[in-house]
Amino acid sequence: MNRSDLADFLRRSRARLRPSDVGLPEGPRRRTPGLRREEVAQLSGMSSDYYMRLEQARSPQPSAQMLAALARALRLSDDERDHLHLLAGHHAPIARPAGELIAPGVRHLLEQVRDTPVQVVSDLGYLLAQNAIAEALFDPVCGAEGEGANVVWAWFTNPKVREPYTPQEWNKCSRHQVADLRASVARRGGDAVAARLVRRLRAHSDEFAELWDLHEVGVYRSYRLRVRHPTTGTLEFDVETLLTPASDQRLRIFTVPPQPAPPVPAERESR
Repeated sequence: MNRSDLADFLRRSRARLRPSDVGLPEGPRRRTPGLRREEVAQLSGMSSDYYMRLEQARSPQPSAQMLAALARALRLSDDERDHLHLLAGHHAPIARPAGELIAPGVRHLLEQVRDTPVQVVSDLGYLLAQNAIAEALFDPVCGAEGEGANVVWAWFTNPKVREPYTPQEWNKCSRHQVADLRASVARRGGDAVAARLVRRLRAHSDEFAELWDLHEVGVYRSYRLRVRHPTTGTLEFDVETLLTPASDQRLRIFTVPPQPAPPVPAERESR
């Protein structure tokens, strides 16, 4: 049970909600941003004193039933609900993590798919493998070794990685990557590899440290990506992230978004 992070997550989740979000009146003299502690306790069916001790990091371990009630009261997403359980010590560790060992079937897929970029990335953001078209499109991250092969590390420490993206996308990408990494770190139970990566990122990037302290969590499943390539111009992809049989690896597939149908000529419409 990670009492300090659990307390921080509860406080920030409470502060993001307004009384109207949960069917409560605002009241004329509300000074607290978001919900009051007493309101969360009421909504989740627990005593105000016990909830206060949760937020002060001095409570005993809450039960899974109590966490489920808190998740409903705080209107948590599925990812946030899972994160809450993990922080409270109710997670199941990944069984036999694959690490950097890629299954033969996934290797075969990378070799056979030649016209669509495909990557295999670890849950902590380490680029494990990719096909040729992905390597051609997404340099300079591709082909790096060691910590330089970590997508999150490269994003926050290597300015060249951001050059293909518009500045308007930087903040969105940064927040997504930090939220995704936090979910993976909690799922691992704070193991040494994950803890070292977070510690080094905080030390080398003020932006990462600031976003990490927001305690946002969410798995990076699907998103739209725009890349400015030096020879082919701006490219747009729909990125789908699939879990491989080893749940500490993700398969990323980059496909071109479907184009809208051309407008029907006016004379054809009249018929």
